[in-house]
Amino acid sequence: MLAELNPLEPITSVPLFTFHLGSWPVVISNHAAMILVATAILLMGIPLAARSARLVPKGLQNLVESVCVYLRDELARPLLGSHTDRYIGFLWTLFFFILTVNLLAMIPVEKILSLVTGRQSHFGGAATANIWITGALAAVSFIMTHAYGIRRHGLIGYLAHLAPPAPGWLMPLLYPIELLGVFVRPFSLAIRLFANIVAGHMILGTILGLVFIFKNLGVASVSVVACVALSFLELLVAFIQAYVFTFLTALYISLAVSSEH
Repeated sequence: MLAELNPLEPITSVPLFTFHLGSWPVVISNHAAMILVATAILLMGIPLAARSARLVPKGLQNLVESVCVYLRDELARPLLGSHTDRYIGFLWTLFFFILTVNLLAMIPVEKILSLVTGRQSHFGGAATANIWITGALAAVSFIMTHAYGIRRHGLIGYLAHLAPPAPGWLMPLLYPIELLGVFVRPFSLAIRLFANIVAGHMILGTILGLVFIFKNLGVASVSVVACVALSFLELLVAFIQAYVFTFLTALYISLAVSSEH
């Protein structure tokens, strides 16, 4: 019974199907499928929200526009200043993509499909609970940050000003530390998002599993109430983690493109 109620099941990557590109096999897992679903939702939803440019926005347009304005004015502009409009498109994309993936993870798609079809389904799951996916997002942030910095200052100028101004005798120590910090940033982005999503889904799976282990009405009632409360907390975490990832990316971009850097 304990094996069947594995709390890691909702966050485990499971291959769904395989196809070949020439001689190369391509495996689509449940997490990769959720990434594709999130991409499709954004490709259809964002243009739909922007389709009618009303002076007084309503409905979906109002929601998306409010989030975009908040991210631009409250998150990006204090960090990027006059460079905000140049980089805000990337930050908007990053925020909405991570948020959509996190919210899709809240929907028990695999359970719903299993109930409807009568067969076990693995389609669904928390894609951002996969370290490879959060690592890929962090790698995109890392590449774009330094691409913006190099485009702004040139390769030589960017590398020359990677460390802050300091006495010449201190640079042999300071520059390697700054260089190490540059490569630590994507790891912190990937692990922070991964760990928070994994922890939340593991706790939900563990508490809900108590219902089937003890088979007691009192335990079941407490477990269900706790799961509902934690689900609201997970909903908040989905927004917070998307915001934190975007905020830190904006901070790293500001460090890369600022004249002081």
